[in-house]
Amino acid sequence: MRKRVYIAHTGGTIGMRRTDQGYCTEHGYLQQQMAEIPELRHASMPEVTLHEYEPLLDSSNMTPHEWVKIAHDIADHYDDYDGFVVLHGTDTMAYTASALPFILDGLAKPVIITGSQIPLCEIRNDARENLITSLLIASQYDIPEVCLYFGGRLLRGCRSVKVSASGFAAFDSPNFPPLGTIGTGIDIEWHLVRRSNDAERLRVHDIGWPVVSALRLFPGISPDLVHNVLRPPLQGLVLEAYGLGNGPDQNSDFLGVLAEATGRGVVIVDCTQCLEGTVNLSEYAAGSALANAGVISGFDMTREAALAKMYYVLSRGDSPEQVKATMQEDLRGELTPGEITHSPHVPGHWKTGLV
Repeated sequence: MRKRVYIAHTGGTIGMRRTDQGYCTEHGYLQQQMAEIPELRHASMPEVTLHEYEPLLDSSNMTPHEWVKIAHDIADHYDDYDGFVVLHGTDTMAYTASALPFILDGLAKPVIITGSQIPLCEIRNDARENLITSLLIASQYDIPEVCLYFGGRLLRGCRSVKVSASGFAAFDSPNFPPLGTIGTGIDIEWHLVRRSNDAERLRVHDIGWPVVSALRLFPGISPDLVHNVLRPPLQGLVLEAYGLGNGPDQNSDFLGVLAEATGRGVVIVDCTQCLEGTVNLSEYAAGSALANAGVISGFDMTREAALAKMYYVLSRGDSPEQVKATMQEDLRGELTPGEITHSPHVPGHWKTGLV
């Protein structure tokens, strides 16, 4: 019996057509393009159901509302299909790939997010391979995770970042190895794949509209600017700091603004601006000063994962102290447990081995 895969087509370059105004989405056009690909009718390929969203979106228009919509769509069809492929624009693909693991709790089937840099309609494109390989992985490999497949690599969704605006190898997983590499074969690193609990049922955690933001430090940043970002009703902030998580420790006004905000319950998570590496707020005085102001470490989380996780955790209605503790726990493989060191601000987080 052929496996069955459900395709959720949210929009993006992969299904666009060329017009006088540039590439744009058009309902029914991707279905036409797929009908002309003979490989999709091969016996080794799964039976496919394609569902087009209304409206089809350029991924620049994605919001947490669409994350939840995708999750419910998967849940509504969960029992009828062996795997799922989400077609998505590349601009915010890493955010959606980071958010869905938190929203889909108890996932026991593969969810593969993919797209392309060149539409399927063009004679030279990356869409064809990304689509065919994603369908094969979703139907033939028991990977109970939300993954991002692009350019020959299968990445854990909540570890992925976009690194190229035009290259076919557009995504990377800088702090975690790929779950799979695709060349002449499909090679899965099974020791890296998270195990599922077969007894657990899939649940969708709806995300509300907590007020969160992100702020990138730069030399000479004004404390007034930071103060304006941190004003109520802000609940959480991803602070993109330097290097190991450092900030201007000799600027007392800057530190005072952070301390005032954390004192009234704003959760500030420190992530590094660097592509690789982890935050360690005890390594330098410039990091310790942020910790003393109530900022917590995001360790080796990507800023996309930290922001998506903050939406998820704050939507649960927990206290600020509970949110801080949860943000520093590994929930879906988004951070490396071995990077977690004991913090005086979040008791109980001792260095552990990778699990």
